[in-house]
Amino acid sequence: MTDHHARILGDDEQRGAVELFRSALHAPPLTDEEWASARDVECAGRRHGVTDGDTGALIGTAWAWDTALTVPGGGVPLGAVTEVGVRADRTRRGVLSELMRAQLTDMAERGVVTAGLHASEATIYGRFGYGVGALARDYTVETSRAQLRPEAPAGGRVEIRDLETVIDLASQAYPAMATRPGMLARPAEWWGMLRAHLARRAEGRVTAVTHEGKDGIDGFAVYSVDRPKPGSATLKLVDLHTATIDAFAGLWRYLLSVDLIGEITATNRPVDEPLELLLADPRAVSTTARFDDLWLRLVDVPEALAVRAYQGDPLTVEVTDRLLPANTGSYLVGPDGVERTDRAPDLRLDVAALAMIHLGAWRPSQLVDTGRAQALTTRAASRADRLFSTPTAPWCGTFF
Repeated sequence: MTDHHARILGDDEQRGAVELFRSALHAPPLTDEEWASARDVECAGRRHGVTDGDTGALIGTAWAWDTALTVPGGGVPLGAVTEVGVRADRTRRGVLSELMRAQLTDMAERGVVTAGLHASEATIYGRFGYGVGALARDYTVETSRAQLRPEAPAGGRVEIRDLETVIDLASQAYPAMATRPGMLARPAEWWGMLRAHLARRAEGRVTAVTHEGKDGIDGFAVYSVDRPKPGSATLKLVDLHTATIDAFAGLWRYLLSVDLIGEITATNRPVDEPLELLLADPRAVSTTARFDDLWLRLVDVPEALAVRAYQGDPLTVEVTDRLLPANTGSYLVGPDGVERTDRAPDLRLDVAALAMIHLGAWRPSQLVDTGRAQALTTRAASRADRLFSTPTAPWCGTFF
C-alpha cells in the first residue's frame, strides 16, 4: 500500500476538491455560476486533501466545518465532516484512512471535542471510531384521515413569508430550538448552504412559514408541493423546527389545512416525534423508513464525558481508541463529574460503542447483549443504562 500524506488545502484548491467529491458521488460538475454561488460556503472550514505522489493530482478530500453539538446537559464543539471522496482509480489504497487520521488529529489539536457525519455507506466509518449516535425516520401523513384531537394545543399565529425573511428569523430563533441531544448549532455558513440547496431544488416552488407564540418566533417550516397528476398533490416537508409543543402543534395544524393536498411526506424526523399523539387517528401516519442519522465520534473522550449530564450511580468505564490513543483509559463517570481512574472497570467498550450510547440512541445493555461492549461487574449493564439515559431520543435534523 502506498504511503499517503494529507494536508490542509488552500483556497485555490477548493473547487478541484469539490469536483472530486462530486465525481465520487457520480454528480455532474458545478457550472461557473453554481460555483460562484457556493464558493464562500465551500471555502469555509478546513478541507484536507491527498495528492498523488507522482503526478501531484488530487486523489482524495475531506471537509469539516466547526459547529456545536447539543448533548444531555450541555454542548460541545463538533467538527461537521462532509464532502468526503476518493478518486475512483485510487480507492482501497489507504487514502481515506489517511484523510480520517489527519482530520481527527487536526481536530484534537484544535480542541474540537467531537466529530459528526452523515454516512453514505454504513460500513465505512466504524473503523475510524464513529458510531451511530442518533437515529431518524421518514413518514407519510394521509391528510384525509389526519384530524387533530380536540385537546391538542391550539398553537399560535402561522404566517407565510418570503424565504429570505424566514431564514433570517429562523437563524435568530434556532438556538432555542436546538435543545434535543444530537442537534447542531447552525452557523451563518450553514444557512448559506440552505439557501443554495433550496435554489437548486427541482421539486417546485418552496413555501416558508413561521410560527409565533407568546414570546415571538418559536417555529418554522419549509416545504414544496409536488403534483404528479391532477388531484394528487403531495406536500414535501423540507425543514421543520420548533421550540415548544405548542409551536409543533400549530405548524402541523396549518400543514394539514393546506388545500388540495392528499399526503404530506416528512423526511429525517425524530423517531419519537409525537405527531401520532396529536391525531385522532394515529394510523394516518405511516413510518416509511428508519435509519442512522448522525454518526458521532468522540475526539476528546475525557472532555466529552465531563460535559455530559448523568443519572444514577457512578460507574467505571474503560475505553479503547486505536486511532487517538490518548483517549484510551478508564474513567469514573457519574453525576458529580468524570475523572480518570485506576479502578477496575465495570464496563469495557471501544470509542465507537461509547459514541453510540453518548447521546442516548442505544442503551449500554443493548451493546452488551450484542457483543459490542462487556459488562465486567454485577448489574453493570443496567447501571450503565440508568447512567446514560435521556428523556428524549437524540436527533440531528441538520443536513451537511
